[in-house]
Amino acid sequence: MNLILIFLGFFLLVIGGEFIVRSSVALSLKFNISKFVIGMTVVSFATSLPELIVSVNAALNNSPSIAINNVIGSNIANIGLVLGLISILGNITVENNFYKRDWPWMFFFSLLMWFFISQDSVLQNYEGLILFSILIFFTVSLIKKSNHLEFKGSIDEELSKTSNFKIFIWLLISSITLYFGADFLVDGSINFAKQINISEAVISVTIVAIGTSVPELAASLVAIAKKEEGISVGNLIGSNIFNIGSVLGITAIIKPILIDPEILNRDIIWMLIFALILIIFAVIPRKNYLSSYKGLIMFLMYLYFIYIAFVQ
Repeated sequence: MNLILIFLGFFLLVIGGEFIVRSSVALSLKFNISKFVIGMTVVSFATSLPELIVSVNAALNNSPSIAINNVIGSNIANIGLVLGLISILGNITVENNFYKRDWPWMFFFSLLMWFFISQDSVLQNYEGLILFSILIFFTVSLIKKSNHLEFKGSIDEELSKTSNFKIFIWLLISSITLYFGADFLVDGSINFAKQINISEAVISVTIVAIGTSVPELAASLVAIAKKEEGISVGNLIGSNIFNIGSVLGITAIIKPILIDPEILNRDIIWMLIFALILIIFAVIPRKNYLSSYKGLIMFLMYLYFIYIAFVQ
C-alpha cells in the first residue's frame, strides 16, 4: 500500500508540475514578459514547486530529513541522472554563461547551505531568509540583464493564445494534484521507510528525489526525441539554484529544519562532489562539451551513490 501511495504521489506531481508550468507560461506570455525572464524565473520556480510542496509538507509533518534530502537528492539527480542520461543520448554543448554565472552561483548556494547546516545541524528561519533573499537578488540581476541575454530553453509561444478559462482550469488541476501528490508521496515514503527499517533520509535522497526530478528528465528526453536545441546545462543548474534558494529557503522560513548527521556527513558532500565533477568535465578534456562517455561516468556515479545510500 505504501508503494502504491509513493507511485501515485509521483504520478500526481508529474501532472501538477506539467500544468503549473503551462499555466505560468501562458499567463506570462499574456503579460508580454520576455522569453528569457519566463524561462529563468517563471519556469524555474514552477518546476521547483513539486519539491517545495513536498518539503513544506514534510517539515510540517515533523520529517525534516525528507525536506532537506529531497532538495539535496534532487540536485544530485539533476546532474547525475538527468544530465548524465541526456549527455549519453545527445552530447550536450556547454555555453559560456555556465562558467561565468550558472555554475559559480550554484556552487555558492551549495557551500552557503553547507556552512549554515554545519554550524548547529539546523537550518534556522533567518538562514532560510538569507538563502531566499540571495535568490531574489540573483533573479532580479538576471531580469535586469534580460535585454542582452537569450533563453536557450523551449518556450511554447502558442500558449499565449490560451483562454483565461483554460488557464484557470490548469491552475485548479495543478493545485489539486500537487497538494495530494505531495501528501501521498510524503506519507508513503515515511511509512515505507519504517516498514523496511531504512531511515527517512535514505528514502528521501533516493526515491523521493528521483520522483521530483522526473519532470525535468521527461522534458529533456522529449526534447532529445524531437531533436530540439532547448536542452541546456544552464537550465538544469538553474533548477538546482532555485531548489536551494526557494525550496529550502521558504521551508526553513516556515519551520526550522533539523538536520540528520548522515545528511551533513554524506549527502551534502556527494552534492558538492557532483558539482565539482560537472565543472571538471565541462573544462577538460574538451571544453564546452559533455560527451557520451562523460555522461556515462556521471550516470554510473549516480548509481553508485544510490547503492551506498542503501548499503550504509
